[in-house]
Amino acid sequence: MAKLILSAVAIFVSLASLLVGHTHATDALLVQGKVYCDTCRVGFETKLTQYLAGARVALECRTRETGELTFSEEGVTDATGTYKMEVSGDHEEDICLVTPTKSPRPDCAEVAAWEKARVLLTKNNGAITPLRYANSIGFTKKVAVDGCLDALRELGIVDLV
Repeated sequence: MAKLILSAVAIFVSLASLLVGHTHATDALLVQGKVYCDTCRVGFETKLTQYLAGARVALECRTRETGELTFSEEGVTDATGTYKMEVSGDHEEDICLVTPTKSPRPDCAEVAAWEKARVLLTKNNGAITPLRYANSIGFTKKVAVDGCLDALRELGIVDLV
C-alpha cells in the first residue's frame, strides 16, 4: 500500500512539474499579422491584394503617460506575408503598435500615414492563448493595377452604373 501511495505522489509531482514548466514556456506573448501590397490604392485589402514576403515590420510599445519606449522588436514576413514576433513582459499599460518599415518591392513601397496596427499585449484580457493577432498593414503600389474598379464594384463601394 505504501508503494502505491509513493507511486501516486511521484506521478503527481511529475505532472505538477510539467505544468510549471509549461507555464514558463507561455510567459511570452506572440504577435502575428500580415503585410500586403495595396494594389488598388484604396487603403484596405481587396481580392487583388498581394501579400509581401520579406517585408519588414516594427513593433513598439510606449507608456501612455510619457510615450517612453518600453519594448521594441523587428520582424520579417514569410512567403505568405505573415510575421510573428515574440514579446517579453506584460504591456497592459502601454500602447503597442506594429508598423510596416521596409517593402521588398520598389513598386509597392509607399507607407500610408494610417498604416499602423494596434495590438493589446497583456495576459489580463481574457485570452487563453499567448497568440495576439494584429490587423493587416501594408504598402501602397505607385499605380493601381488593372481590375481595381471591378473589384470595388463587387464590394459595393463603386456604383454599378
